[in-house]
Amino acid sequence: MNVGGRKAGIRAGAAISCVLLLGGCGGAGNNGSARHEPVTVAKAPAQLPVPRGKGSKSADDFNGDGLRDLVLNDLVKSPDDAHGDDAGIGIVYGTGTGAGTTHGLAPGARQLLNPARQAARTKGRSPAVFDAEASCDLDRDGFTDLVVSTDPPYDGQGRPPVPLQILFGSPAGLTGRAVELVIPAAARAGDDWPDQPVCGDFDGDGAEDLVVHASDGRLSYLRGPFTRKGAPRAAGKPLPSPGTVPTGPALDVNRDGYDDLLVRTAEGPATSALVLGGPAGPTRTGTALPSGIDVALGPFGRGRALDAAVGSMDGTSLRYDLPTAVRDSISTPGSVLDAGDFDGDGVSELVSSGAELRILRGRTTGLSATGMVTVPPPARGTTRVLTVADFTGDGRADLVVRTYDGETKDTVAVYAGSKEALVTAKPTVTFSTSEFLGMNS
Repeated sequence: MNVGGRKAGIRAGAAISCVLLLGGCGGAGNNGSARHEPVTVAKAPAQLPVPRGKGSKSADDFNGDGLRDLVLNDLVKSPDDAHGDDAGIGIVYGTGTGAGTTHGLAPGARQLLNPARQAARTKGRSPAVFDAEASCDLDRDGFTDLVVSTDPPYDGQGRPPVPLQILFGSPAGLTGRAVELVIPAAARAGDDWPDQPVCGDFDGDGAEDLVVHASDGRLSYLRGPFTRKGAPRAAGKPLPSPGTVPTGPALDVNRDGYDDLLVRTAEGPATSALVLGGPAGPTRTGTALPSGIDVALGPFGRGRALDAAVGSMDGTSLRYDLPTAVRDSISTPGSVLDAGDFDGDGVSELVSSGAELRILRGRTTGLSATGMVTVPPPARGTTRVLTVADFTGDGRADLVVRTYDGETKDTVAVYAGSKEALVTAKPTVTFSTSEFLGMNS
């Protein structure tokens, strides 16, 4: 977000990352095959109605139909409006395709969340900034909710207002206006903007909580569930923090039933540390991690706890079976990381991005560069990883990337997970965020 000098993107899956542009990918592809013909940008589908759901426990399922949905910030604009206000947030919904036996993202089932229509007004004014930050079911109704950042008016005097708002999910998806997130005064510290929200069940009660950056090395801990007016069930005094940038997604790293989160000391290259959840929330600082540009968490081997991979320009360093501090290293180019189980064997692969986009195979003994897969870019331009998550419901993670060609052209591509080849050689779905231009809802 632009408020307070921070800009955060929403990412799903088991990776914790700064959102950085990557150099264009290249190199040979793998030998996987696509499940169906790609939906190309040149043949953009007509808009479809958002499927109606009845509620689910699936992640990022805003309409509750049991299928994961995709969130997109920074939509491309028309050449005449390339430097205009925020275009809004794009949602692509998951749906059944073909005979109903195959599921995945359907670019036709898309929705534009526009700040003029969906944002809560502050002092009668709609925000100019409207960015997705985090997603989880905050009110426990079976529909994922979206936390967004805005730019409320502030004269620079005293404590700034809360820039975060909540859009609640429903059987029709993200409809209606957002409400402002309520952070009680007693849960705040200092005069920083309260931002960098991270969802997680940090106290193990089954309800999603929020952690938000406060200031002076503190975190605001908001216990869920939340009311439809944006208020938490409870919020105590700010908690001490080993850094200033709480980073999602939260995961139960040590398998004790409480979600944990990573906190970085700064944006960009920086050290970080795990903050462990417990009955009182995320109160204990755990393993410290070495300096790096990015961190990914996942079961890269057959250990009881998760593992951490730290990416830097010098390669990737690893700590196996967190929260212990057993170090290893693997020499691979690429400093921006993500993780997911592409072949469905229960062990995560590591996505390493830089000049090329590579996937390192996870094995029972840990990560291995043997059989490393290079993923070709879907189009000409600059490519970055958007997310790694299972959009088809087949138990295998899919890789979603976005390639930019200037400020007004882009291609979003989904490479499906593959048991044999990790991901398909060609995208199974492609589309452009330009398809959101001119939408009324």
